Amino acid sequence: MRDLLRITHRLLMKPLRLLYYNARESIGDHKRLLVVAQVERACVSLEETRDEFTDALDRFKGLVQVKEADLEHKYHLLNRQYQFCRTKAESVSRRIQAIEEVSEVLFSEWERELGEYTNRNLKSISKQQLKAARQNYARLIKTMRRAEGKMQPVLASFKDQVLYLKHNLNARAIAALEHEFMEISLDISLLLAAMEQTIAEAGQFVALLSGHKTGSQKFLPRQPP
Repeated sequence: MRDLLRITHRLLMKPLRLLYYNARESIGDHKRLLVVAQVERACVSLEETRDEFTDALDRFKGLVQVKEADLEHKYHLLNRQYQFCRTKAESVSRRIQAIEEVSEVLFSEWERELGEYTNRNLKSISKQQLKAARQNYARLIKTMRRAEGKMQPVLASFKDQVLYLKHNLNARAIAALEHEFMEISLDISLLLAAMEQTIAEAGQFVALLSGHKTGSQKFLPRQPP
């Protein structure tokens, strides 16, 4: 149902997006640069989300060692951490959607304008560039959607633990959480690895559209986990 609503929304908004991006281009904001900007913003959101989940993992580590007297205080800290993670995850989803929208307009225009070439050699080169850009874009979106998909189960487990802690503010509840902590720690670790891969893929895609060599592209610096 969610995918159907997303597809319906995209079909309804497509004419408006085309007008919007053409207007932006008329004032010098080229679609290629808009794609690059959206990818970079998505990676900022991914890095912020990664950091929030890393902090959440640290909170869990402290939680299983907490004294009963500090339990309620720890609950409030963990609950705020969950809210931060949820907000950051929603931001990532919005950024991915923005990338898809502007990229769709860019590639459609690129494909259409291939027919305007009079020089066959230049047309052939541009067609090859378009194919490479589409392949890199498809890989990037697939990686980003995979990372996005990993966020929701982790958030759901995270919320379960927050609720359980809220309803069981006692030492027995903390002892029961220790096993759950091991499982959610693994989930978060896998999620962080997926985010790192996504950020790397985005760097390569930006390098391609920006005309830089992938090996020399200095994208957003990786922060230590």
